[in-house]
Amino acid sequence: MTRTSDATSNHLLAALPREELARWRPQLELVELYVGQVLYESGSPLSHVYFPCTAIVSLLYVTESGDSAEIAVVGNEGVVGISLFMGAESTPNRAVVQSAGVGYRLKAEAIKAEFNLSAPVMHLLLRYTQALITQMAQTAVCNRHHSVDQQLCRWLLMSLDRLQGNELAMTQVRIADLLGVRREGVTEAALKLQRAGLISYARGHVKALDRAGLELRTCECYAVVKAEYARLLPKRTAT
Repeated sequence: MTRTSDATSNHLLAALPREELARWRPQLELVELYVGQVLYESGSPLSHVYFPCTAIVSLLYVTESGDSAEIAVVGNEGVVGISLFMGAESTPNRAVVQSAGVGYRLKAEAIKAEFNLSAPVMHLLLRYTQALITQMAQTAVCNRHHSVDQQLCRWLLMSLDRLQGNELAMTQVRIADLLGVRREGVTEAALKLQRAGLISYARGHVKALDRAGLELRTCECYAVVKAEYARLLPKRTAT
């Protein structure tokens, strides 16, 4: 297993007060997360929350016909499984690992106990939940009103924010599924970005060549979500 140095590789864990994190450490389990791994299914009981460190997890809404679209992405800034501390045992969404890596998980009983025990923990998790809701709402607006080019730029930037480096392993088919658009639309959008010198794409790998250019090309949705995370979530405090 590829290991991280510490749980504080996850920014949310790092933002915990030191005494809180010290109490959590014995309960946190380091796990390897694989591409395509389903952390939970729609309607199924949640047994753990996950704090990604080097992995990225997609939250998907799946229709009765089996079609799906990404409603949010979670990486080293957050936690997967907010329903557990918001009073529910399940969620209508599916959580699937989009980019492989490692993370920490905490049992359902433990996160619920910590949420009820500690005011700082409760406030931190509620602020994160508000930021995640903003991302979900902005994604819905973006998918409805903005071009595939802009959606692709937003998706790339949000994924890159949650990774070390500037390269993603992702096929165009998978990106199209996540955005809920036709593959041809993603292919055309990716070609435009390549011709503009913003990305390179080969053999299922997307590399950002000009991040500033991508930010100029995307819609306002990316900046809105990024600003909300910065406003609501504190900088790292734990060591």
